[in-house]
Amino acid sequence: MARDFAGWLSSQGWLVRTEVDVVDIVAEKDDHRLYAEVKGATTAPGLDVDTAIGQLVRRMPSEADQSVLFALVVRDEPGSVEAAVRAPQRILDLLGMALYAVDEDGRVRQLFGRA
Repeated sequence: MARDFAGWLSSQGWLVRTEVDVVDIVAEKDDHRLYAEVKGATTAPGLDVDTAIGQLVRRMPSEADQSVLFALVVRDEPGSVEAAVRAPQRILDLLGMALYAVDEDGRVRQLFGRA
């Protein structure tokens, strides 16, 4: 799934690296840097989504920086998508966090945000 999302980012013009300093994906484009955490198949999607959000929050700069973006990527299946979108959109906006889902065929869809 991370490979599919990385490939999609590359097709969108991002320069993509994987597994960088315990971050699943780091991508750069037009003076922007994107940090993405990818959560695949799981028996506890809510816990995994909450963990991923926490991982992304720890990577956020202490000062506001519009050039740094964050994304949570989940499997495109009901349990994972429901867990991802339960976070209030207002909070995701404040955090500058986008949500994406990747289906079993590797197709990516954006659920929320601006990355």
